[in-house]
Amino acid sequence: VKDGSWTVLQLVEALGSCLENTDPRTRGRGIQLLSEVLLQCYPLLQEKEVLHLVLFYENRLQDHHLVIPSVLQGLRALSMCEVLSPGLAVSVLKAIFQEVHVQSLLQLDRHTVYSIITNFMGTREEELKGLGADFTFGFIQVMDGEKDPRNLLVAFQIVRDLIAKNYTLGPFVEELFEVTSCYFPIDFTPPPNDPHGIQREDLILSLRAVLASTPQFAEFLLPLLIEKMDSDLQSAKLDSLQTLTACCAIYGQKELQEFLPSLWSSLRREVFQTASEKVEAECLAALHALSACLSRSVLSSDTEDLLDSFLSSILQDCRHHLCEPDMKLVWPSAKLLQAAAGGVKMGVLPWLCVGTLWAPSGRCCPGGDGDPGYAFVSLQSSQRRTILEMLLGFLELQQKWGHVEEDESALLSLRAPVCSVVYSALTDPSVQLQLVGIRALTVLGSLQGFLSPFDLELAVDHLIRLALCEEDSQSSEAAMEAAGSLAPVYPKVFSGRMVPRLEEELQSGRARSLG
Repeated sequence: VKDGSWTVLQLVEALGSCLENTDPRTRGRGIQLLSEVLLQCYPLLQEKEVLHLVLFYENRLQDHHLVIPSVLQGLRALSMCEVLSPGLAVSVLKAIFQEVHVQSLLQLDRHTVYSIITNFMGTREEELKGLGADFTFGFIQVMDGEKDPRNLLVAFQIVRDLIAKNYTLGPFVEELFEVTSCYFPIDFTPPPNDPHGIQREDLILSLRAVLASTPQFAEFLLPLLIEKMDSDLQSAKLDSLQTLTACCAIYGQKELQEFLPSLWSSLRREVFQTASEKVEAECLAALHALSACLSRSVLSSDTEDLLDSFLSSILQDCRHHLCEPDMKLVWPSAKLLQAAAGGVKMGVLPWLCVGTLWAPSGRCCPGGDGDPGYAFVSLQSSQRRTILEMLLGFLELQQKWGHVEEDESALLSLRAPVCSVVYSALTDPSVQLQLVGIRALTVLGSLQGFLSPFDLELAVDHLIRLALCEEDSQSSEAAMEAAGSLAPVYPKVFSGRMVPRLEEELQSGRARSLG
């Protein structure tokens, strides 16, 4: 056939006695030989030959079960032919959907069916879309019950293509979700010395790409994720959280609204109770993704109510923990607030959180002399560092989003207490507290209009003292680095206050060396 001395149709005639034999094994061997030739020679086939072969193979799908594997191999070869006449791809798939019980086949033969579908989806997309939802339903029947990981990777890809290329799902959205979500979360351990090299992570990522591919799955998927977040298996928690984060990239308020209270409840509980840093990190990432998703919806419409109520519930559930005497839930609460604030493209929430620290019951509320730093310095050093790092986290969020005019009054009302606490840290004997204070001061200096002229001069004086007089090299180096960051922003005050002091220091150092 390759050298042109025979045509494929002549080969079919020569195999006639085998192909028409009453023994299914003999027929199977004849079709196997023909299919092997087609797999090597399909690019050489003419359109008329392909037409006759397709009709022949479709008819043989009704043959004995021993013959079916070879028939499918022949159809796989024909599915790769460029000269396939319009309508034949649809005809082949209809015949497979109708005549073949795919899940009763061996793994390799099932894989062949997936390959035929994949080939046609790649080359005959418009024809297949002409089938409407019947194509989706036919594929669901093919995939239903699949267990082999090699086949699942291909099947998951087909589902992704169905959705990404806008095939009609029709009334079968839930059925398509069920036939894929039944594998969630993935429970697969590759056998020792597996020659196929399929890892559990491959299946997890492939299935996640399916589940997070369309908002149409949301009403079925979100309850499943909430259920699996409560699982005793850490792997199930992590997979659920990561899938939720992925879904937030394509969901909107409409998909999330009904499930937000339950999602927040699960995330809060995990962060408050988990001993796993991995689970905590994924919870925070998911919360960040949720608030970012709601924020995107607000920016593209006039509906702010859902975002406001979601953020309000987070603030209500977390703020009071920042002020509890035992500080047990201070960091978990701060992390939740920062995660939520980090996803919101507005500057309000970080300052509301910072404001908590100076509320009447707050940690750093004014003491007897009216100084916000009074109560702060009365705390243990470790507590002060925790609070300052928490404050720094909120300040960095405000730095991320930049200046927002509507925050002006909130920002200015917090100027005095924030500066007081940061400056008290800069004068603390604890080097670790000084370092956090220097980082906080650097962020404050980057916030447009936050530091008053007086505060700015005081900040520069603190940096001069730490850079020139502090015995610990860590604090000294950090202060110089902060000065280097802020000097270009405030050249006048640094040149007027720091440069003369540096000149003095250099001259006195030179005098000491000469003396």
